[in-house]
Order: sequence, then C-alpha cells, then structure tokens
Amino acid sequence: MLKFALKLDGVASFALGLLTLLVRPEVGMPVGWQIGLGLFCVVYGVGVFALGTRPVPDRRIVLLVIIGNLVWGLDSILTAELKWFPLTDVGVALVLAQGLAVLGFAVLQFIGLRSAASATDRGTRPRSQSLA
Repeated sequence: MLKFALKLDGVASFALGLLTLLVRPEVGMPVGWQIGLGLFCVVYGVGVFALGTRPVPDRRIVLLVIIGNLVWGLDSILTAELKWFPLTDVGVALVLAQGLAVLGFAVLQFIGLRSAASATDRGTRPRSQSLA
C-alpha cells in the first residue's frame, strides 16, 4: 500500500505540475507563482515516484513526504478560503480539490507506512530480557 500511495502521489503531482506549466489555466494566481509551483510539482512528482519504486522506501523520507503533504494540503485550503490570491471560481475549486487530494495522499501514505512497519515487526524475534 505504501509504495502504491507514493507512486500515485508522484504521478498526480507530476501531471499537475505539467498541467500548470503547459496549460496555465486562468485561475487568478500570479503567473510567477504558477510557474514555480508547476516546476516544484514536476520535480517532487519524479522524486516521490522514485521513492515508491525502491524495494523498501526509507521511513524517514516517507515521513517527510507525509508531513509535506499535510502542510501543502492545509495551505491549499487556507489559500482558497482566506483569499491569499485573487483566485477565480475555477481557481478556488482547483486549489481546494488538489488540497483535498494531497491530504488523501498523506492519509494513504501514513496507513501504508504503519502497515509496512507492522509487517516488519511481525518478522522479528523478541529480545531476551536477561542482562547476563
């Protein structure tokens, strides 16, 4: 589940970044911000997808991805609701939709990380309580 969630996040982020860079729909966000966010999403998408292809993704990096997704998702919702940019109605809908999607990725990744950890723990032997 963890590897699937990472790959899904990577593909979605990459696609959103390309859409933002190539199409740049009129959503009311300054063009400089849109280009920067698009470039970030493309690079992030490649990195997260690559992380999902590893035999055992590094737990610390996965935790950073989860935390980043939580921050990004909450920031997206705040951006739309607090009108930090003069977003159009379409812009508000797109920012809210991607914010909720990113929060969903964070939840899937967290569940996958917990499942991977519990599967690893099942294969270990209990340690001896004796100090001698």
